[in-house]
Amino acid sequence: MKKLLLVINEDRFFLSHRTRIAEKAAEEGWDVTLVVKDTGKAKEIERMGFKVIPLPVNPTGMNIREEMKTLRFLYSLYRRNPDAIIHQVGLKNMLWGGIASRLATTKGVVYAVSGLGTLFGEHTSGILSKVLLRILRFGLSKRNVAVIFQNHDDEREFVDSGAVRGKHFFFIKGSGVDLKEFEYCAEPDVKPLKIVFTGRMLEEKGVKDLVKAAEILRKDYEGKIEFLLCGGLSTNPSALSEEDMHAMADGRYIKWLGHRDDVCDILRQSAIMCFPSYYREGVPKSLLEASAIGRPIVTTDSIGCRDTVEDGINGFLVPTHSPESIASALRKLIDDSELRRRMGEESRKIAERDYDVEKVAATQLKIYEFLLNH
Repeated sequence: MKKLLLVINEDRFFLSHRTRIAEKAAEEGWDVTLVVKDTGKAKEIERMGFKVIPLPVNPTGMNIREEMKTLRFLYSLYRRNPDAIIHQVGLKNMLWGGIASRLATTKGVVYAVSGLGTLFGEHTSGILSKVLLRILRFGLSKRNVAVIFQNHDDEREFVDSGAVRGKHFFFIKGSGVDLKEFEYCAEPDVKPLKIVFTGRMLEEKGVKDLVKAAEILRKDYEGKIEFLLCGGLSTNPSALSEEDMHAMADGRYIKWLGHRDDVCDILRQSAIMCFPSYYREGVPKSLLEASAIGRPIVTTDSIGCRDTVEDGINGFLVPTHSPESIASALRKLIDDSELRRRMGEESRKIAERDYDVEKVAATQLKIYEFLLNH
């Protein structure tokens, strides 16, 4: 039987981003095993019919002992599964899994560059980024490797560094969205008008910039609009604390909803998606989902984010670290319902063209088959 090892940082990330890929692979006759850090959701994955192997990894840590433990674990795992196609998602898994797959005998390896995160962020030393690219290049030098990029900036970085020279690489915009679940719906005729942010509460996701923009608009719009910050806390180094969130959100004009499982319903209740991230994104799932629902988007002209918006067509691109620009773009949309409607319809068209999870899963399977046959 064809074997697939899906190596993903956390069980939660698999459930939110990769379930359809695993299901599609199983439907096509693959024996699928999930290798994930267990944060309490592993049983849920097992109930879906997949085997789960706990992955010892700290997705955001830099403790050398922890890192070497992850490397040794993956090397041992790959040696025991020489006939498997290995799909590595996330920077840590690509780094240590790349070395492990280079040292072990493997059938084929997929690198999914789903954003380079904090380690390639604007506050990271350029020296560290170069070292990480060298490690990645070592793993990628193995035969029968495929690389999936979600945005052109990451693709350019890997190409310029020589990491993917002579390799097969593919371009897929994000991990896809279920267009039936996140079906188009018109903006609800309710007041106050809701502007929503969905994502982890990280400073690098632009949460503070959004709150500052909201404060700029408060004088003219309080009572007419409200801001919904939807997302949980994180262990990421740039994570905001619960105290930070309560200090920024007053519970009326600016509301922090915490982690929610009903994101689709929250988007349906909204009028505008605002996501002013400067995190090293792949393609943000938040913006894929908002596009599918049919919402105009205000986001930054930043890596990953810029790939979701055709400026002036389905939303506006604004500079990073600019609450004033965010407020100006939001003002245009708040004041013009026809503009919101038109841009929202364009968002849905883009989602149907680029983000359909069925198309994404089918493309992934073609990559597995390609490696299997080579």
